[in-house]
Amino acid sequence: MRITPGSGKIVVNGREPLAYFMREVLVMHAERGLALTERQTAYDIHVRVVGGGKSGQAGATRLGIARALIKAEPELKDTLRGDGLLTRDARVTERKKPGQPKARKRFQFSKR
Repeated sequence: MRITPGSGKIVVNGREPLAYFMREVLVMHAERGLALTERQTAYDIHVRVVGGGKSGQAGATRLGIARALIKAEPELKDTLRGDGLLTRDARVTERKKPGQPKARKRFQFSKR
């Protein structure tokens, strides 16, 4: 992610946010930090995201924008923290256990 003072242009993986995320809700989710701090036209933002789905990438973009805003303007930290924009989603895929076909699935039990 790269944030520079500018006119408010946002580029996600070389495309406009709506063209990339394909849903207005995800674009609003990703740009929440800018809307909250009223900095929509203060910075140009270039984002590169890989992996996961579009919703997860929108969440990662939101976190990245919030962290970048804090580096640019440290006084915004309380505002962003209060709205929960600096909290990383810690959920990850559960590992596969030995003796089982998947993480939670069990082999069929046979009494006889």
